[in-house]
Amino acid sequence: MSLLAVGIYRSFAYHGDIKVLKVVSVLITISDLLNEPQIQKLREILADGQFVDGKLTAGMAARRVKNNEEIQPSPELTERLNRIVMASVAQNARFRSAALPNRMADFIFARYQPGMTYGDHVDDPIMGGGKFRTDVSMTIFLNDPSEYEGGELVVRTPFGDQKTKLAAGSAVVYPSGSVHHVAEVTKGERLVALTWVQSFVRDAAQRELLFELDGAREHLLKTEPDSDHAKSVDRSYSNLLRMWADV
Repeated sequence: MSLLAVGIYRSFAYHGDIKVLKVVSVLITISDLLNEPQIQKLREILADGQFVDGKLTAGMAARRVKNNEEIQPSPELTERLNRIVMASVAQNARFRSAALPNRMADFIFARYQPGMTYGDHVDDPIMGGGKFRTDVSMTIFLNDPSEYEGGELVVRTPFGDQKTKLAAGSAVVYPSGSVHHVAEVTKGERLVALTWVQSFVRDAAQRELLFELDGAREHLLKTEPDSDHAKSVDRSYSNLLRMWADV
C-alpha cells in the first residue's frame, strides 16, 4: 500500500477591503484500498443493478451541475455493497489517520458514461437527514483509467487545479468543503464509490498536522520505541488530538 499526501497550504483572498484567510485542501491518495476480488464482486453486483439519475441525491446547488447516474439503493443492496467496501476502509490505518473518522455515510455507487460530468460544487455540509456533518469526502475508483477517457476528479486551488484519476481499487480523500468537479467522460465508463465522513477533528489544517505527526510518531514507535523523542512525539500527538477533537 502506498500513500501520497498533497499538503494543505494557506493563502489570502480579498473581498473589497477585507483580507480573508483561505485554507486550501489536501488530497491524500491511497493505493490498493480494495483488492481485485473485491473490485470484481462490486462490479458484478453493479452490473445487475438499476442506475437512476444522480440528481436525486444532490442538494439544490449541486443539482444544477450534476449529470451522472447512481445505483438505485435498497436495504439489501446497500448492505451487500457497503459490507464489501467497509471491510477494507475500516481496517485501513492510513485512512483512519488522515480522516480521523467519527461517523461515515453509506457509500453511493456512481457511473459516468460519455457526455456525463459533474460541475464545480462543494459537498453538502450536513447529510443523513441532519445526523452528521461532512468534513472529509472520499472517492474510490472501481475501474482502471484505461477503460475511459476524461473523468478526472479536479479540485480547485489558488495555484491551479489538482487532477486525480487512479487505478481500480485506489482512493482519494479530500476536505468536503473543497470546490471540485468531475471532468466530462468522453469515452467508456467511469465507476466510483463515494462516501463522506464526520471527523473527530473538523478543521482540515488541524487534521493535516495530526496526519503528519502521526506518521512521524508511527515511525519512531517502530524504530526507537524507548527513546525520549518517541515518547515526546507520542505525547504531543495524543494531547493535540485531545485538544482539537469533537466528541
